[in-house]
Amino acid sequence: MCQDRAYLRTLAIGGLGENCYFLSMASATPPRPPAPRSLAQGDGWRVHDVVCTLGPNDPSFEERHSEVSIAIVLEGSFLYRSESGRSLMYPGSLLLGNAGACFECGHEHGTGDHCLSFHFSRPFFEEIAAAVAGSDRFRFPTTMLPALRQLAGLVVKVEAGSRDRSTLRMEELSIGLVEGVLAMLAGEAPRMADPPARDRQRVSDTVRYIEENADTPLALGDLADVARMSRYHFLRIFRQALGVTPYQLLLNLRLRRAAMALKTSAEPVAQVAFAAGFGDLSTFNARFRRVIGMTPQAFRGA
Repeated sequence: MCQDRAYLRTLAIGGLGENCYFLSMASATPPRPPAPRSLAQGDGWRVHDVVCTLGPNDPSFEERHSEVSIAIVLEGSFLYRSESGRSLMYPGSLLLGNAGACFECGHEHGTGDHCLSFHFSRPFFEEIAAAVAGSDRFRFPTTMLPALRQLAGLVVKVEAGSRDRSTLRMEELSIGLVEGVLAMLAGEAPRMADPPARDRQRVSDTVRYIEENADTPLALGDLADVARMSRYHFLRIFRQALGVTPYQLLLNLRLRRAAMALKTSAEPVAQVAFAAGFGDLSTFNARFRRVIGMTPQAFRGA
């Protein structure tokens, strides 16, 4: 979701929106973003697998959404800035981009990310928005949606479906993703705060720690130590910045990893549950069914 090389060091970088339009008209060759891997596409939609390897030593660049974009963050964290604000993206969260809008991604807090990126032509998106949100002029009012339990089942199904390589299946899931996002935004979108840079760094460090240790028991005190904050201050800042609590993020990661293991391996359900970090099979089965909408066995066979 970001550019690849230090190309704009010699350009005077102003407010968001200046350079992405300038680059489209410049005679010099603009920097090239990481080449996305195409997974599926059809009339008015396409899906890409995007891996970015930039880190704290790489400058960020302005880009522009040529189409309506929704990206599921699978791994890593990065800072995303658009016309709607600024947000720290993390696994399970959804990046939102309006067609024609300028945006910028930065990796000052860590190296790399992996996203499943969906793009929709304006006419196709407008048709869906008119039916779900009641207006074909709908624009995303926020930069992202947190890794909410209400969307977790949909996200897991979309991620699992991306491995099937069935165009029909991917088109159905792509439409379902737009419908789910619009339905969520048609209500009251979660409110989040943009913390100071130092706190963003600490939250990002903790997100990556949770990613690396999601299969082990984690305590609030352990995470607060990573963030170098008191437990209360850490919990408050984390929740304000990401829209979810550390436990909700941890549970989301464990369920997504278990779901992928069910689809890609023949390991027994109990082994999948324990490997993902669930200490009790009955708890895993209950949580999986509540969030995904079916039992682990049914999901594996779907």
